Amino acid sequence: MGAGLRAARVTLRHSPREGPLTPHRRRPYGPSRTTGKFPNSSRGAPGSTEPSPARRPEEEDPHVTHVIKTTARAPLAGTPSLLRAINDRAALELLLENGPLSRTQIGTLTGLSKPTASQLLARLEAAGLVLPVGTSAGGPGPNAQLYQVNPAAGHVAGLDVTTGEIRVAVADITGTTLAEHVVPVKGTPAAETVSRVTAAVAGAVREAGIADRALHTVVIGVGGAPDPVTGKLRYASHLPGWHSPRLVEELSEAIGAPVSIENDVNLAAVAEQACGAARGSEDFVLLWAGAGTGAAIVIAGRLHRGFTGGAGEVGYMPVPGSPVVRDVRRRNSGGFQDLVGAPAVRALARRYGLGAPTAEDAIARALETPGAGDAFLAELAGRLAVGLAVIVAVVDPELVVLSGAVPSAGGTRLRALVEDELARLSMARPEVRSSALVGSPVLLGALQRAVATAREAVFSTH
Repeated sequence: MGAGLRAARVTLRHSPREGPLTPHRRRPYGPSRTTGKFPNSSRGAPGSTEPSPARRPEEEDPHVTHVIKTTARAPLAGTPSLLRAINDRAALELLLENGPLSRTQIGTLTGLSKPTASQLLARLEAAGLVLPVGTSAGGPGPNAQLYQVNPAAGHVAGLDVTTGEIRVAVADITGTTLAEHVVPVKGTPAAETVSRVTAAVAGAVREAGIADRALHTVVIGVGGAPDPVTGKLRYASHLPGWHSPRLVEELSEAIGAPVSIENDVNLAAVAEQACGAARGSEDFVLLWAGAGTGAAIVIAGRLHRGFTGGAGEVGYMPVPGSPVVRDVRRRNSGGFQDLVGAPAVRALARRYGLGAPTAEDAIARALETPGAGDAFLAELAGRLAVGLAVIVAVVDPELVVLSGAVPSAGGTRLRALVEDELARLSMARPEVRSSALVGSPVLLGALQRAVATAREAVFSTH
């Protein structure tokens, strides 16, 4: 998954049919990152015990999902240009992580000789990827020239789109946010979706002080799931104008940069894994409860999107305590969201005499009201735990992150109640944490994904 997500691992297996060890790559289930399409199946007809005619002997191993063809005795050596590219990328990552460094420091950290480090920096400076930024002082000998990543090597934008507003942030290649811009969109006709998004991005670009149409990548977070096959946005009837299969193409043409659309809760998980409550975790679930309800599932460091892109659309999940709705597609209601969504939280608060204009206000009032407030928080925690117990039973994560307006308003007290109740309902007992992010997690995740995409392209010197 973009920023902070681990690449597919490579393992070695010995097959007596093939002789020497042959590397096999485990390819995660889901669409290709490059084509957006699912790999063709090599299996025979359902229920058949016979392999398909095209199946090769090594594919009979059910544990092998993809075979990398190699020559048994071929040397695993890189070309000089490939090795230079690897060294260049390593140096750029060190500069991003540590800030300005001298030639000697880069050589020490990479293990490169001084002449090689000098050639590397000259190459990166000529490509516009690094800049000299003064000299070091205080050490023995002459002051050393310092270098940093050139912030102007690339600019990106991230968007958080809701029914009420479009929030845009622009960042440079180092990940530094240059500007944020908010445009209200409530009541905007569907036909104006592309123009309104384009205007919002243009406003953020102006505030960032960069040239028009100078963005390298744009990532948009929305409350829906792009279908990896058709490109159509699913689970998003609340966003008129966002359902055209050509929407991404139209936005890319209007903005002047490649555009990708991602589920908003998935982007919140990207941000939590990169710099929030899930940092260092590779198997976790993020539950979002607010105006909408959803989950993001990260397995082995990668987002799991599902066959249609709808993994984590748990708002429609049937759970105890909520009426079963037989036609959720038509009614766009029912299930878990009718227990923990913002309207349900306000209704629950009124039952306890804690009426308030918003779910956040109701929870804040409960935190300050002994008796009725305690009972309200306990029931709300029970509702959240019931849905989480279902998810945990299937995914078995090491961690659950609570995010969105409802859990955030409840803070550490609601988090502790949810964790205790979940431990009573579930055989697996993952740790439960509150979101550790300030601001919009969706916007932060969109920027994380956009910056990672831009770096992959801009920092490629091979």
